[in-house]
Amino acid sequence: MIIYIKYMVSLRCKLVVKEELKKLGLHYINVDLGTVEILEDITQKQKKELKKNLLKYGLELLDDRRNILIEKIKSVIIEMIHYSDELPKVNYSDYISEQLGYDYTYLSNIFSEVKGITIQQFIIIHKIERVKELLLYDELNLTEISYQLHYSSVSHLSNQFKKITGLTPSYYKKIKKMRRRNLEDL
Repeated sequence: MIIYIKYMVSLRCKLVVKEELKKLGLHYINVDLGTVEILEDITQKQKKELKKNLLKYGLELLDDRRNILIEKIKSVIIEMIHYSDELPKVNYSDYISEQLGYDYTYLSNIFSEVKGITIQQFIIIHKIERVKELLLYDELNLTEISYQLHYSSVSHLSNQFKKITGLTPSYYKKIKKMRRRNLEDL
């Protein structure tokens, strides 16, 4: 049986879900971002208890088909940008459509209708979050980051970064270093 969980976007979320399933005596086969495959059928009592326990951590069990599909779209994007070593070589629209087995226009319309932003805007937001992470790790320069995240140029990345954050990538990196230094002085 597969259950769907909203706001499950990190490894920490996976650990929380595994622990809550264990408390209820449920055995999982697979725990992924947004989905959990459990071995047995879940009773209404277990489902109610799981729902209550997950809410304490800001996670939500999903029952509605549209919300489940939205969470699947988000999971594919988050996995693609934050957890894979290399972004797909094909268009994101083709990749998402292929991963979920739905026409991209259909996915895009539902996503926009429910979330109030386009899939493309969601991708951009997550790419910028990934850029922030990579800037703070200080292992790659901006040219390498733009290449890794499939930006057409450093200029394109910088413009998008500034549009989303209000800061240039170099200024963002500088203030983070200053903040870290100030904390070390305490």
